[in-house]
Amino acid sequence: MKVKKEIYVINSIPELHKTFGLPEPEHPLISINGLITPQSFEKLNGKPVIYNFYSICIKKNFSGKVKYGQTRYDHDGGVLSFYAPGQVIATEISDEDGAMGDWLIFHPDLLMSYPLHTKIKEYGYFSYSLNEALHLSAKEEQVMENIWTDIKQEYQQNIDSFSQDVIVSHLDLLLNYSNRFYNRQFITRKKVNNDMLAKFEDQLNHYFASEDTLKSGLPTVQYFSDRLFVSAQYLSDLLKSISGMTTQQHIHHKLIEVAKEKLMGTNLSVAQIAYELGFEYPQSFNKLFKNKVGMSPNEYRDSSLN
Repeated sequence: MKVKKEIYVINSIPELHKTFGLPEPEHPLISINGLITPQSFEKLNGKPVIYNFYSICIKKNFSGKVKYGQTRYDHDGGVLSFYAPGQVIATEISDEDGAMGDWLIFHPDLLMSYPLHTKIKEYGYFSYSLNEALHLSAKEEQVMENIWTDIKQEYQQNIDSFSQDVIVSHLDLLLNYSNRFYNRQFITRKKVNNDMLAKFEDQLNHYFASEDTLKSGLPTVQYFSDRLFVSAQYLSDLLKSISGMTTQQHIHHKLIEVAKEKLMGTNLSVAQIAYELGFEYPQSFNKLFKNKVGMSPNEYRDSSLN
């Protein structure tokens, strides 16, 4: 019988400092430190960890591996990784080379009452897999390090009534630049991304051409991201950067295209078409079709015959 590995849960910044043998944090809701040493991770006894706060890591000369889900990823220099609260992460660090860089962690409560508390949920890169980390050019890295230094300096000062405002404003700037640089990364990897788009379209066409809709129902974004070996959020952001449509929008576009063909080329009822497309209820198909086309399936069929 396979024994399920225990997961270590760390809920607060002070709890993390205590777990890793660090001095007490300068602020209870944010901390910025050099990368944790191999000896620090030994305290976890190999357990995977759920960190219930946001983490951003700038890494250089990192000789270890990080396990995200069921996959281990090697990290080399100059990458920026993002983790949202609640993700399961296990880290294996080699002590052959010293890890360089910083680990910025902040609790969601730090952002409470600030617009960033809502805005941060729009940054999809917090849900990317580790192999989709942001690779920085030398110039970009300097920009990020300057903001990072401003955050660190503010963090190390005595807390006053302006501290949180200043720190959150720097965080907002850091995340805005991260968004910009990820967009640049999508552009500079145009050939790779176009290949990904072609593979996705092949998968999408195959799904609707086969009997998969009858057996499995409507395809999900996760279904395609699993087959393309990327995270669901990364796939959607990549496709949007190329085509202007997210994965879900691509699925809906293909679904409507196939539905129109069936409405025009067969005598199947709307309910039968809905079933063949993977809908459990015809009403759901009718609602989606009308939302996308501006008329009901029956109205579309009738207008095409006139």
